Amino acid sequence: MALARKGARRIVVDGAAYRWHAARRHLCCDYEGGTLGWVAEDAAHPGTTLVVETGRRARISPRPTPADLILPREVATGIRTALARGWNPTANGSPFKIDLPNSETDQGS
Repeated sequence: MALARKGARRIVVDGAAYRWHAARRHLCCDYEGGTLGWVAEDAAHPGTTLVVETGRRARISPRPTPADLILPREVATGIRTALARGWNPTANGSPFKIDLPNSETDQGS
């Protein structure tokens, strides 16, 4: 399943272009109800989608807070990790899911 172009950001990792966007999962009715993750795919030949769960709490508020931010360096690290674990972004298949709870943005929080 391809990502919607609207809201997706482009990132180049080791010479390959990808599209990604943040995803708040398991949202409920309150402002502290879910966790923050992101999804990515190959920009030129979308195939298997990468789904990354950070384990950080998502806040559904009008203004993003630092806990809601996903930095490009975190996405690049996640893509490299997924590739090392066997993700093939141009092959068809079910989403490739990984958990990265100890990402760079978690340090100091």
